[in-house]
Amino acid sequence: MDNRTGEMQVFLRVVETGSFSEAARLLRMTPSTISKLISRMETRLGVRLIERSTRRLSLTNEGRFYYERGLILLQDLDQIEQELAQGAATASGVVRVNVSVGLGALGLEPLLPAFWEAYPNIIVDLSLSDEIVDLYLERTDIAFRVATLPDSGMTARRIGVARRKIVASPAYLERCGTPKTIEDLARHNCIGFNFRRAAPVWPLKESGRITDRVVKGSLLANNGETVRRMTLAGTGLARMGDYHVRADIAAGRLVEVLADIIEPDEEEIHAVFLGGQRMPQRVRLFLDFIVPRLQNFLNAPL
Repeated sequence: MDNRTGEMQVFLRVVETGSFSEAARLLRMTPSTISKLISRMETRLGVRLIERSTRRLSLTNEGRFYYERGLILLQDLDQIEQELAQGAATASGVVRVNVSVGLGALGLEPLLPAFWEAYPNIIVDLSLSDEIVDLYLERTDIAFRVATLPDSGMTARRIGVARRKIVASPAYLERCGTPKTIEDLARHNCIGFNFRRAAPVWPLKESGRITDRVVKGSLLANNGETVRRMTLAGTGLARMGDYHVRADIAAGRLVEVLADIIEPDEEEIHAVFLGGQRMPQRVRLFLDFIVPRLQNFLNAPL
């Protein structure tokens, strides 16, 4: 990795202190490390920067030029970073965000207080819905989508993978029995979704082959949180993302079934947004803050 600015900072400190040992003390390095670093710089540049003697150090003409120009360069770098930091801290405006109910409530909402600590002047207009919205028509800046992305002119940033699990409450399994095969699902109450892209089937992978199983149940809901609550109430089986039911499984409130015969059932999660490289600063700041933290949330151990 190129660390010429770091080397330049060391060189400037040597010049300002007039001593390898004093520069080493201030930089928490050893004098020999400082000496080797300066020698490496001189070798790379092909000139001598410092004349060494037992009594003192003195700059060559090339060393004086390097010091003066380096001092200006580092001051300019500090100024650039200060201006950018001040600009980020004072960034303002509205970021309109759409996210599924489960991912929003469990993953995104807990991150917002820390975001506002960093960017107190940015307003987040947050909508939770498991429907896929049209970013243009709904005037939405960012949508977090748990689904296969269609081809479009929008930009997407991959966040991670949602692994679907079939779960039920212990009370339901005690009352209705635990399914052992995919065929057993026909005898169970399977809670589903009613939004437009949903179908009354569960795509299940068994022995390397995807099987679309038609399922039936007493409830169709428009969001995953309702499905989760009804499953906790012992209504039936549900097929949900692992992040949505992770805490319930760990606490024993829900139990995964058919895990030993069904291969991983996965959907990718992306942040989808408009504008690309010309997006407003407030949107870029929101993405840069939220995306890596959502990735950590999704990758947390079950």
